[in-house]
Amino acid sequence: MLLADVATASAAVGATPARNRKVELLAACLAAAGPDDVPVVAAYLSGELPQRRTGVGHRSLADLPGPATDATLTVTEVDGAFDRIAGCAGAGSATERRRLLADLFARASAGEQRLLAGLVSGELRQGALTSLVTDAVAKAAGLPLADVRRAVMLRGALPPVARAALMGGSLDAFRLEVGRPVQPMLASPAVDVEDAAERLGDAAYEWKLDGVRIQVHRDGGDVRVFTRTLDDVTARVPEIVAAALALDVGTAVLDGEAIALADDGTPRPFQVTGARVATRGATSDVPLTPFFFDLLHLDGADLLGAPATGRWAALGGAVPAALLVPRIVTADAAEARAFFDAAVARGHEGVVAKSLDATYDAGRRGAAWLKVKPRHTLDLVVLAAEWGHGRRRGRLSNLHLGARDPATGGWVMLGKTFKGLTDELLAWQTERFLAIEESRNDWQVFVRPEVVVEVAFDGVQGSPRYPGGVALRFARVLRYRDDKTPAEADTIDSVRALHRR
Repeated sequence: MLLADVATASAAVGATPARNRKVELLAACLAAAGPDDVPVVAAYLSGELPQRRTGVGHRSLADLPGPATDATLTVTEVDGAFDRIAGCAGAGSATERRRLLADLFARASAGEQRLLAGLVSGELRQGALTSLVTDAVAKAAGLPLADVRRAVMLRGALPPVARAALMGGSLDAFRLEVGRPVQPMLASPAVDVEDAAERLGDAAYEWKLDGVRIQVHRDGGDVRVFTRTLDDVTARVPEIVAAALALDVGTAVLDGEAIALADDGTPRPFQVTGARVATRGATSDVPLTPFFFDLLHLDGADLLGAPATGRWAALGGAVPAALLVPRIVTADAAEARAFFDAAVARGHEGVVAKSLDATYDAGRRGAAWLKVKPRHTLDLVVLAAEWGHGRRRGRLSNLHLGARDPATGGWVMLGKTFKGLTDELLAWQTERFLAIEESRNDWQVFVRPEVVVEVAFDGVQGSPRYPGGVALRFARVLRYRDDKTPAEADTIDSVRALHRR
């Protein structure tokens, strides 16, 4: 398949705001791809390179050759070129990567260069993320969307599922595999404990720990630990590996949190836990403790389709109580409120309310899990920042906050805030945003939407000023979430639901 065909489809997708039309265009492109091209085309249309890390980025796009007259590049050739670029290592590797990238761009037409630039920079502005391309795979293959989504969640990646779906139509091979991470089930925000109790009725309430989400796979004496972004951090967390090996199980897949605790058992700041997971060793200085709240597999039996109560019963038999997240089951909002207050008093984020009958819906953020915090918080994406005044002069301060729009793959602005920013954060975000700048005017800098920030706010109000029709009241920055991708940001649908309630 010619790369030009993918570039044309991508441009057409970016030119239409209609979700159904986007899916039709994506499906047509995927259906035209050959067996070897389908996984690569699916990745490209999702705005990703299969190689993930190639050693080149946005700044590498400066001073590249102009476009070729004819479009002759094939998808296979381009994928091979990025394989070679990603494989560069050792002395002179930066120069060699630059040469290979220049050779690739010299052979690309103008439309192909736009596509390649978006893939290299990680910012293909076409309004289509993996979720939309997943819909297109189902449409092109004539398969139920739920089946394709489930396969993607279990495989942890779309390209291999796309190939199986389009080439054979059978997804039976995609099952939970011990050692291969699945995308975690996520929670939607609730207004408060009473709101969660009204929506779920008799439900479980668990402490919401302010740690790092982990998924632990054990197969005999082999243990692997993954983050919520499916990155393998096994070598960095030997104490979690040891805890998993101490369990009296043969095979297991556990879902939980890793957290650094103070001497009195209260949580240390999230930055401490995050920094500990991001670096190797130092277990004696900052040890991590795992706490588990779900079990997806046990000794040959997959539990994804089992009701929550069944999974928790199996979890309780496999994991000692000291490593379980505290949980109660109640239909009494007052009892749930007391449990919530105790969690917050202990220094935790709040609670997660969970339906007793829910299966483990990997990768989805639905209504079966509801997170409740002592203050309303959202994970949003920074769209732009304004230059500060007074003591903040020369630094980017006022943030433009955007929620993810699942219907278009774009972003909906919810308001601005400069509150909660320390001098340290101001310095950090100025450097960070200038590195991902897309454009600017005299008073603001527009950036690639890739930085996730957690904000607290007092409520959601209707607003004709913003395109989503809603705005946050008194938003303030809590922290930046380097552990989350833009695809995990809260949606405009969730914000509107909060406004309705």
